[in-house]
Amino acid sequence: MNYKLLLTILLVSVLSVQCSKKTVPMAEEITVDQSWRSQIPQPGEARSVELGDYQSIDLANGLKVIVVENHKLPRVSYQIALKNDPIIEGDKAGYVSMAGSLMSTGTESKSKAEIDKAIDFIGANLNTSGSGIFASSLTKHQDKLLSLMTDVLYNPSFPEEEFQKLKTQTLSGLTAAKADPNTIASNVASVVNYGMDHPYGEIQTETTTNAITIDDCKKYYKRYFVPNNAYLVIVGDISLNDAKAKANQYFGSWKKGATPSPTYNNPVPPEGNSVRFANKDGAVQAVIRVTHPVELKPGSEDVVKVSVMNSILGGGVFLGRLMQNLREDKGYTYGARSSLSSDPLVATFNASASVRNEVADSSITEFLYEIERMTTEPVSSKDLQLAKNSMAGSFARALESPQTLARFAINTFRYDLPKDYYATYLSRLDAVTEADVQMVAKKYLRPEATNIVVVGSKDDAAERLIQFDADGEIDFYGPFGNKLEMKENPIPEGITAETVINDYLEAIGGEQQLRSVKTVKNEMKMSIMGQEAQVTLVQKAPTMLSLSISMSGMTLQEQKFNGEKALNAAMGNKQVFTEGAEFEALKAQAEIFPQLNYGNNDLELLGIEDIEGVTAYKINVTPPSGTSQVDFYDITTNLLIRTVSTQAGPGGQEITVISDISDYKEVGGVMIPHKITISGAAPQPMTMESVNLSVNGPVDDSIFIIE
Repeated sequence: MNYKLLLTILLVSVLSVQCSKKTVPMAEEITVDQSWRSQIPQPGEARSVELGDYQSIDLANGLKVIVVENHKLPRVSYQIALKNDPIIEGDKAGYVSMAGSLMSTGTESKSKAEIDKAIDFIGANLNTSGSGIFASSLTKHQDKLLSLMTDVLYNPSFPEEEFQKLKTQTLSGLTAAKADPNTIASNVASVVNYGMDHPYGEIQTETTTNAITIDDCKKYYKRYFVPNNAYLVIVGDISLNDAKAKANQYFGSWKKGATPSPTYNNPVPPEGNSVRFANKDGAVQAVIRVTHPVELKPGSEDVVKVSVMNSILGGGVFLGRLMQNLREDKGYTYGARSSLSSDPLVATFNASASVRNEVADSSITEFLYEIERMTTEPVSSKDLQLAKNSMAGSFARALESPQTLARFAINTFRYDLPKDYYATYLSRLDAVTEADVQMVAKKYLRPEATNIVVVGSKDDAAERLIQFDADGEIDFYGPFGNKLEMKENPIPEGITAETVINDYLEAIGGEQQLRSVKTVKNEMKMSIMGQEAQVTLVQKAPTMLSLSISMSGMTLQEQKFNGEKALNAAMGNKQVFTEGAEFEALKAQAEIFPQLNYGNNDLELLGIEDIEGVTAYKINVTPPSGTSQVDFYDITTNLLIRTVSTQAGPGGQEITVISDISDYKEVGGVMIPHKITISGAAPQPMTMESVNLSVNGPVDDSIFIIE
């Protein structure tokens, strides 16, 4: 906008009014119509958006080059974006992502360290993925950048060392995913919406990851990274002629190849509402997703109308109906939202929230109510205008990024959209009516035939959700979307919580032998953020404890209990207790074999469950302090294999902590686990492995002194 011109016009207007007043007789009364003050200004006609232009060039090898000029900053980016649809990876799900990541870890002439150093030296960025390569730098460094980018594109070496490192990192992430309720919900939703024979329904697991080889990654690269299967998008401070010259110089020799065109079955929604439950023992919250596949292609005349409809329902604005209902009115959650956008294969409707277990059923009722209301009641003009305003603002903000126009250009070519498709977006948005919103809601929402995915505590929530399932039977799933056969496992006659505990005590040495153990010293190693830490646990009967975690010679955390005082110290903060919950918690941890004193607790045998392929007795243990935990004992070995407890996390929020216990070995006449993996207490699981464990060895009582 020309602000100088605007100021001139305003000044002229003021002067004109002042001059006209001088021609009016002083004695004559002037009547001014001010009724306009009580009227809301009507919105003006929507304008076309000046997006700026882009040009395209076709190279002889089939590479489509798209050039977006933007001279505001002396930067330029080059992006290789593959054209092919997602592929089915089968029993090696995950190799596409791994292949993309490995491309930048070494070439025939450079190691990963050398590539990273060269990129850092010119202040550039270079990232690779299974769907392409992105690189950017200052314009003056673009030739150096392109030399590095094309070296990675043409000559990736797929180093074995980097492959093994990536596989280890991936497996660690998958271990963490098993404890993350949002990831579990996403996995289950993908499987039930698309099916495992569709690329959107494939889930990477430890099994599929372990099956991946370097040859799988190399084959994917050779088959799909060819110029006739790619766009080259150049954005930034560069002219069309220069871009054409760079494209020919660096990408003209890229050899074309044949790329297969995959086909898939079209996913369909369920015939009636179906509850899909994934159990997470000890969870205090349930993650809910109301979801189903949708047929909505890019460029469809319904796309903008659907976006408006979803915005009103729960698509990002705080005043969305789901947010107002479940958060503001009912207080069930911090946030409830929905999403629905177009997709070339199959789109998905999602409405989600995290709620307390005890209100999971009530929350689902409100989800279905609001979704159905969109189909049966016209929206108000106020809600419609609010959604339009929010979407217009988001669109305007997105235009501040040059990469937005690049994405628009790719979509225009990929989906054969009209060239002015995005330029006329605001006009099409403005034209959406209340009737349009209700029409697309009826067309695309399915409150009577949807997948209701819930991740939470089965014991606390599952039974109350049967009412929402069309056939009255809940389907249960594992953390990676694998359907579980929930067999009835009746508890054998004569088995009680007490007999299970007694069998465990007998399995690890017997009560007499266990009571003869007076000291245990366990030195363990643990990885924290890629660095090795040392954990030392010393226990002395009846209730003395010293636990320390150190790294590089520095103590990170220390806990002690000596029967009279309890200490909790971390990162310079020190607290001493002589009573209270913290005191009682450390007292319980100080017991070498707490099951010897389980008679003081309230024990309940909850049933028999499958724990990652192991059938186990499930016992709820509630001590006099009232803070309960759930223990799982292997039916075959009688050994304790998992404990689940709820603890206070950051900000007082409750978190579920899972401890998996394994690798039992005989030491001093008793069986003691040498490996413990803790999930939920940190972003990544923490595994502690014993490196030196002694029973009834000498212990210096000075380590239990609390000052």
